[in-house]
Amino acid sequence: MSLNFPVKIKKSKIAGTGAYSVNAIPGKRKIGNMTGEIISYKEVRRRIRKQKGGILYMVEFDNEDIAMDVSVRSNELRYINHSCNPNVYMRRAYRKVEYYALRNIKKGEELTCDYGETHHEGTLPCKCGAKNCRGFI
Repeated sequence: MSLNFPVKIKKSKIAGTGAYSVNAIPGKRKIGNMTGEIISYKEVRRRIRKQKGGILYMVEFDNEDIAMDVSVRSNELRYINHSCNPNVYMRRAYRKVEYYALRNIKKGEELTCDYGETHHEGTLPCKCGAKNCRGFI
């Protein structure tokens, strides 16, 4: 099972579609593993070149030449949006992408994560609305 806590998908106030807690989630608890297809960087580049207008959702693993394509065989955690003031932490290790609650999360609250460095290199405008928003992802 990839989810330890149920998650609902619906329209986000931040961007597009978001992931929301169905029940309260205690702080520091593992929410679940994001699912997807593990691929090489070579395959990532091939898919990017092949892409026509759609969006690819990739999570790169540090110190490995692999990524997880979460646009393939993904689950609800794919829809966790970025926030400069997140309530969720992403851990990438052992070819897994795990999400943990940074604090107590209320029932119905949108799950958000600070994406950190992305391939956008600080050029994509951030829409999180947090008081400490950096302005770009």
